[in-house]
Amino acid sequence: MNPNQTYNNQLHKEGRLFVVMGLSVMILVPVIIMIASKTPPNIDQMVIGIGVLSLIYLPGGIVEVATYSPMLGTTATYLAFITGNLANLKIPCVMNARSLAKTEINTLENEIVSTLSVVASTLTTVGIMSMGILLLIPLRPILSSPVLQPAFNWVVSALFGALGYKYFKGNLSYVIAPLGLMVILGFLAPKFVIGNLTIIIMIGAVVSVLFAKLIYDKKNKKEVSA
Repeated sequence: MNPNQTYNNQLHKEGRLFVVMGLSVMILVPVIIMIASKTPPNIDQMVIGIGVLSLIYLPGGIVEVATYSPMLGTTATYLAFITGNLANLKIPCVMNARSLAKTEINTLENEIVSTLSVVASTLTTVGIMSMGILLLIPLRPILSSPVLQPAFNWVVSALFGALGYKYFKGNLSYVIAPLGLMVILGFLAPKFVIGNLTIIIMIGAVVSVLFAKLIYDKKNKKEVSA
């Protein structure tokens, strides 16, 4: 068997195990609270809640796996989806690390770089959140200041704008269609964009792939004819 295939099979086996362990810990928390408080759940409301949440979040989860997995690699995919915060933290860290290390997707080097960046992001997040919890009360007057509130609303946009520009400037022909479509949707239907972020990501991903394929085929035809 191919060594890379054996390596990936082992990673998938361990990744599935840790996903099951992570989900078990998450489910164990409310179970322990229920047992300790001797308060049984309302089965009807629980079933309705699970159904509604599945309809809302399951499509987004499928889209995120299909969109992010290729750039994350096997190990980083399992780790990132267990620890969460992909769009806000993990993906920007992976993209920046891959750019600095100059690795390519679907390579062992990229697998290592992605894994290390996700681990570093996770540990940093845990450390900052721990500090935030300890310093929440002393810093509350500063954080709730009206002067700082507008900045918090634009943190994610500024982060992805800075990261995106680095890739846009070298591949302008590939980003015209998806970027133009997102800008048009943002102006014509801002409420739809804000309220359906998962659908917007899916639309942008499909348009990006199709447009990149058209440009790639066009360049190939020119090279062949030349």
